[in-house]
Amino acid sequence: MLTVQRAAQRNAARRMREANMLLARWQASRGMASEPGPYDAVIIGGGPGGYVAAIKAAQHGLKTACIEKRGSLGGTCLNIGCIPSKAMLNNSHIYHQTLHDLKRRGIDVKDVSLNLPQMLKAKEESVVGLTKGVEFLFKQNKVDYIKGRASFVTPNRIAVQLNDGGETEVEAKNVIIATGSEVAPFPGGGIEIDEEQIVSSTGALELKKVPEKMVVIGGGVIGLELGSVWSRLGAQVTVVEFLGGIGGVGIDEEIAKQFQRSLQKQGVKFMLNTKVLSAEKKDGKVFLKTEAANGGKEETLEADAVLVSVGRRPYTKGLNLEKIGVEVDNKGRIVIDDQFNTTAQGIKCIGDVTFGPMLAHKAEEEGIAAVEFIKSGHGHVNYHAIPSVIYTHPEVAWVGKTEQELKAAGVQYKIGKFPFTANSRAKTNLDMEGQVKIIIEKETDRVLGAHIMGPNAGEMIAEAVLAIEYGASAEDIARTCHAHPTLSEAFKEAAMAAYDKPIHC
Repeated sequence: MLTVQRAAQRNAARRMREANMLLARWQASRGMASEPGPYDAVIIGGGPGGYVAAIKAAQHGLKTACIEKRGSLGGTCLNIGCIPSKAMLNNSHIYHQTLHDLKRRGIDVKDVSLNLPQMLKAKEESVVGLTKGVEFLFKQNKVDYIKGRASFVTPNRIAVQLNDGGETEVEAKNVIIATGSEVAPFPGGGIEIDEEQIVSSTGALELKKVPEKMVVIGGGVIGLELGSVWSRLGAQVTVVEFLGGIGGVGIDEEIAKQFQRSLQKQGVKFMLNTKVLSAEKKDGKVFLKTEAANGGKEETLEADAVLVSVGRRPYTKGLNLEKIGVEVDNKGRIVIDDQFNTTAQGIKCIGDVTFGPMLAHKAEEEGIAAVEFIKSGHGHVNYHAIPSVIYTHPEVAWVGKTEQELKAAGVQYKIGKFPFTANSRAKTNLDMEGQVKIIIEKETDRVLGAHIMGPNAGEMIAEAVLAIEYGASAEDIARTCHAHPTLSEAFKEAAMAAYDKPIHC
């Protein structure tokens, strides 16, 4: 029996040596610097959380590799999510503004037309430039970039099916899983995504022509952003939402209602408290059956294109988690503790594939904290100070508690508001829709939440995040000098309104 065990050990050692030699040759062919042997840290997934973790690990002096199957770094966010959608949002806004807004600004433009192929090309150029930029950062920080599909053999050994063909194994003292999320299918079936007429967020960024009518299933962040893109480009957009409000989890109800009115003025239609039952493609159209969320008479909607935007789910396919004892919950999320440890020793997890909001910047913060735990035993992410942004026009951004959450918790609070109609920069820009709303603790004046709808809300929210991170009061903000004339003065005035009175309203 002992002889058999020793033979097995020798065979395993031989396979590891062969794998290391293969990996070394593969690395050498790509100019990588690492010698064969175990890595201090291997990150599975090259999205915002994964690539940031890999760079930070290398900066801390850890021998690091990142395994990514897509063949380009940046994950969903950079390749088919955040970045290309923002390119389309920005350029569609410029087009829409040229058609409908420039004349009142004293700018006469003739013969304006949409060149959709060029707009899609501009989007792709942005993506390629940024993915190559991340790859350059890997080289600069001496991170080994392994293109392939990872699967656990043991908690510290990972098999990789290389994109170029063949297989290798890497050994790691520490592993961080950062495999992200994927589009969630329509619940209960009945709607099949073909990425041509019935599309996910991925297909919605690749439509070859502007649909005459588009139905968006889901009134969350992704649905509203992409619906807004195609509305600006000329589509008649209808958003069907099961809940009674738009914007998704975390949005303040007052802001959500104001936001809905704004989008309606832009031509977007809403069917709230409505569920979609099925979709049928016929004669070049898509016919959707709907009914009230609590039941009732069926209604049929006709569309040229349908965007299914009902959320995302963790992606763990092929990792072989069950073999190494990594626990997942009933939603498919990897279970972790407060130091990002999974139930398998030496394996941590960050980003969309575990708990919390599926946001790129949340994953980045977790990636840095997870590496700091590996390096020093200390790391931190303040989940009360994670901002959210909807990049429509006007933008909507928020951080911290909503008014409805504080009411439900019985917290005594005060509110300060300031409209952009009273802000000098917004007036000069002829872009005055929306407001800043700051919520403070009644007794201490400490900022508990901030909610902004208006121009540049996504940039302005950073001041609120900083205030919550450092426990600032509304008076702290109000007594901080803000440049004039700027949109940020609206934030200062809202803070003044929360504990005293604003000056300009």
